[in-house]
Amino acid sequence: MSVYYNWGDVLGEVDAYALAFLGAACAIGLSVLGAAWGIFITGSSLLGAAVRAPRIRSKNLISVIFCEAVAIYGVIISIILHTKIEKPDPPYANPTALQVTQQWAGYSIFWSGICCGIGNLACGVCVGICGSGCALADAQKGELFVKILVIEIFASALGIFAIIVAIIMSTNARFML
Repeated sequence: MSVYYNWGDVLGEVDAYALAFLGAACAIGLSVLGAAWGIFITGSSLLGAAVRAPRIRSKNLISVIFCEAVAIYGVIISIILHTKIEKPDPPYANPTALQVTQQWAGYSIFWSGICCGIGNLACGVCVGICGSGCALADAQKGELFVKILVIEIFASALGIFAIIVAIIMSTNARFML
């Protein structure tokens, strides 16, 4: 049994491939959770407002589609991160340098997955809240739909920013020397 004196020793023992796969799983998992949460928020308000004004049912489905796009963002990033994970062929010329390179790549992919997942979780909730407001405002006054839809488009840009940051973070991640 090993004795660890600082967090660097503990984090140095974590397998790089486990971190990389955990990052890819967090990218897709948190993105789908954000999309589901946004669909729940938007859908419940849409159904409630459609009782008062049935004309808004089909028009406000765009809010649900924006929430579903958040899940697709997570799937795309997860696929990109999975393509970066590769096992080098033995024999290794410099095993210590290879281990450092793999640790760096594992942490890079892990944190890019976390960044994408948390960003898309926030995006899903934000789009859901905007979609809820859009449905309720459209039920009250029909001319407010386009104005609030513009705000919802800006809210969905948060997920695109999370994708861009995740791609930039994982660009130099390589498991081979």
